[in-house]
Amino acid sequence: MDCVNVLVTALIGGVAGWLAGLLIQGRGFGAIGNIIIGLIGGVIGGVIVRFVNQNTNLDLTLPANWVGQIIVALIGAVALLFVLRLLFGGPRR
Repeated sequence: MDCVNVLVTALIGGVAGWLAGLLIQGRGFGAIGNIIIGLIGGVIGGVIVRFVNQNTNLDLTLPANWVGQIIVALIGAVALLFVLRLLFGGPRR
């Protein structure tokens, strides 16, 4: 991977993590936290799409453009945050 690919991957992860934070928690997690959550979410989202393809009649494809990659990473990041909230509880109010 060259520097441009690393930066684009971090940017996509950051956007996906930030959006997931807004959806689940109402705010982001800071730049580094958003990137980490988005990158992990991208892996989880890819696994979810492959699982759906293998076990249903739906034909979901992993998108090649950046908008599709953000959507897949967002799905995985939301799933990650949902499971973490179930395991460790939500924010105390």
